[in-house]
Amino acid sequence: MKNILILMVSLALSGCAVVQPTDPYPPMYVPSHAVSVRLPAVSAANLPERTMTLQQAIEIGLANNPDVVAAEWDAVAAQARQEHAFGERLPKISLIGEYNHHLDEQRLLPVRQPGDPAILSRDIFSEDIVVSLPLFTGGRLTNQWKAANLLKEAAAHGLARTREELVFNISSVFFSILAQRHVIESLEFSRKTLEEHVKRIDALIAAQKAARVDRMRTEVRLADIQQQLVRDENLILIQRRLFANLLGLEDAIENISLGGGLGLQNSSILPELEEALAAAWYARDDYLAARATLEAQARNVDIARAGHWPTVSLQGAYGGRWAAGATTGTGDEFGDVGSVAIVMEIPLYEGGRINADVREQRAELAAAQERLRRLELQVRLEIETALLNVESSSERAAAIQKSIAQAKESLRIEEQKYNLGKGTIVDVLDAQAALLESETTYYRVLAEYHTAMAQLKLAMGAE
Repeated sequence: MKNILILMVSLALSGCAVVQPTDPYPPMYVPSHAVSVRLPAVSAANLPERTMTLQQAIEIGLANNPDVVAAEWDAVAAQARQEHAFGERLPKISLIGEYNHHLDEQRLLPVRQPGDPAILSRDIFSEDIVVSLPLFTGGRLTNQWKAANLLKEAAAHGLARTREELVFNISSVFFSILAQRHVIESLEFSRKTLEEHVKRIDALIAAQKAARVDRMRTEVRLADIQQQLVRDENLILIQRRLFANLLGLEDAIENISLGGGLGLQNSSILPELEEALAAAWYARDDYLAARATLEAQARNVDIARAGHWPTVSLQGAYGGRWAAGATTGTGDEFGDVGSVAIVMEIPLYEGGRINADVREQRAELAAAQERLRRLELQVRLEIETALLNVESSSERAAAIQKSIAQAKESLRIEEQKYNLGKGTIVDVLDAQAALLESETTYYRVLAEYHTAMAQLKLAMGAE
């Protein structure tokens, strides 16, 4: 029996030498039951071959985006903390082994009845199974469990809010790319129109019906269109790189076309301010997370206050004792012992630590209250801003749409007048520039409109 115990202790101690530190870079393994259900990761190899819709982009982003994945792991960690807090309320069972060397010989076993033989030894092995159950902790364990539940709820709301923000960001960049693509098409059409206009001017110059200065002015305008085209093509490449980052893709997606329209929706479906605010208080996940965090902090105050109360626990132990060295006396060199006890611990002096902890937690509670108030003000601001942006961009788009038709007709008239020798090249170039500005502004306002609609949904907490 001695050799077995020595072997067990040796194996336990030798295990401390072979444990290696965790490598922080490889993916971590967590049991499947602890991970929330999520879409499988997507790589650039299995993206849509030709056209990607907004819905497809959102699904890819929710599966791949690092912020969403990190928020999911935060939710898993919060769940583990909740399980840990629940386990604190349950009995603890431990196996404890000891080796004690004494200067003087000690009894191996306590006296059970008068006349018991006594075995004495300086070296004693012991092995016990110890059970401990908390009976009263001043509400500390209960409040720890409640706080962990609230923080788990806050983490779930934080994950949902991260997903909502990602949907908004993907939608915003998606519509910006669609608008930028139309802007480039307008610039290319203007360049083509000016190039054809240069050819007509050359023909008019050959017929002595136009001056060379008209060709120079047109070439200057053509060079300006060319530099705008280069700038906007570079901008759409940057937008696509940002779009790929939001989707969590390392490879670029320049060869994939984004499919979707930029049409206006019916503005009459917009909610009133108070209706939108009521929806936000009920459904906005960052607001719900802030409330859960505030309530959890209130429980932390109660946890700190529980430090003033005594703690009572039930403890039981059963085990054996062995003489490891030379013995004196008569009797067995092995015996079992057991005990049951109720232990009370009363804090008499803690150096002010309990009071300081209470003050700290109350200060954290006050700070959490102010953060919630700030968020309430922010929610109201975001909803009002989104509603105004939707209305403003809708009205601007409708007005610009009418001006585009007028600009096209104006350009047609000026070109016809110039070809008949009754107009100037300056009037033609001005009409062409006005048409281009109206078209590019229109597409950008459409992108602003759809972004504002997505912003309104985000502000209200809508899915």
